[in-house]
Amino acid sequence: MKIFIDSGDIAEIKEAQAMGVIDGVTTNPSLLSKAGKPTKAAIAEICEVVDGPISAEVVGVEAQEILREGRELAKIHKNVVVKVPLIDEGLKAVRIFAAEGIKTNVTLCFSASQALLAAKAGATYISPFVGRIDDISGEGMDLIQQIVQIYRNYEFKTEVLTASVRHPVHFVQAALIGAHVATLPLKVIKQLLKHPLTDIGLAQFLADAKKIPQS
Repeated sequence: MKIFIDSGDIAEIKEAQAMGVIDGVTTNPSLLSKAGKPTKAAIAEICEVVDGPISAEVVGVEAQEILREGRELAKIHKNVVVKVPLIDEGLKAVRIFAAEGIKTNVTLCFSASQALLAAKAGATYISPFVGRIDDISGEGMDLIQQIVQIYRNYEFKTEVLTASVRHPVHFVQAALIGAHVATLPLKVIKQLLKHPLTDIGLAQFLADAKKIPQS
């Protein structure tokens, strides 16, 4: 399973990249608004740090607006993936992008039926938001299971990108189900590393190392 960092903060992205565990980056207008830079400049900077898929989201809601914005974003770098909302106008644009060779990440997915339509339109990635489903007392990971199974049934090439990941359990469940990607904030990436037995074991090793005679 590929790991993307969900961030618009270049410092966070550089920190995750230095760990050697990320394969790409997802952004959205909310994340980029915190970066304090124009969208194109921020995406270009991210592309210089991470050599992998970089999702950049359009803000238009009409197909022609989405196409215009998406084409401009795609010009920034070969790794840019145009992030498109899962609405009817969005799917119209996705089909055209697919024909033009522009990769897309269809976002704000909350049902298996939406995911099936996005795949048929030619989406490169589908982004189900598991945390937001959990927030309204649903089971976000059930949706990942459904989408993965449907895509396998019909051999869709669209990759399932588990989004709105809130904690390590979401991450492990996505991997067990067979999701292609999980996108995580830096906080969760760091949580994946933590285990009390690791901390205890390291402390013991370091303490014992001090007892080794010095030549």
